[in-house]
Amino acid sequence: MSAEHPEPEDEIEMAADLPEDAQDEAPEEIAPDLQAQVDDLRDRLLRAVADAENTRKRAAREVKETREYAVTGFARDMLDVADSLNRALASLDEAARAELPASVANFLEGVQMTERKLHSTLERHGVKKLEPAEGDPLDPNRHQAAAQIPAPQPKGRIAHVMQPGYVIGERTLRAAMVVVSAGPPEGEAKPDDGAAPGDGLDMKA
Repeated sequence: MSAEHPEPEDEIEMAADLPEDAQDEAPEEIAPDLQAQVDDLRDRLLRAVADAENTRKRAAREVKETREYAVTGFARDMLDVADSLNRALASLDEAARAELPASVANFLEGVQMTERKLHSTLERHGVKKLEPAEGDPLDPNRHQAAAQIPAPQPKGRIAHVMQPGYVIGERTLRAAMVVVSAGPPEGEAKPDDGAAPGDGLDMKA
């Protein structure tokens, strides 16, 4: 072989002729670069896994919400039907119902069954009736105050329910329309004023 193309044995001998410090520095210079690349790849992998998991959770949440609130528009339209049935049944008190002929009483019972069936169907699709009680605290997210009147209930509490509300899942489909108490009328003791029986009386021995 010519001098321009040394034999492999010659290359080995040439490498062996390098200074010892030069031979030792090469692996040490490469190792930090490789470790940095490994760390970078590990970081990218962890980020990719985290992004994929977040995407999966977000998609599952969107599917759940779409399924849960898909009937929102239809349910809101059905509330008018529920209100009409409720007003029809509320128009007759117990005394009037007792005097109804048998045929009319059967018809009224059918209307009641229709109302119950409507509410059970709405509940099966996640729509629930919201009927606060008198004295309950006012919840701006669930109740709509239509007026404020003097009432026996503490000030700021619900005094009367004008129209029931409805919720679908965690959302308010329609707020309950209520009247809020302004406190007891003038001259009446407050419900929680703490007055004990006999206070203010002139007790003589």
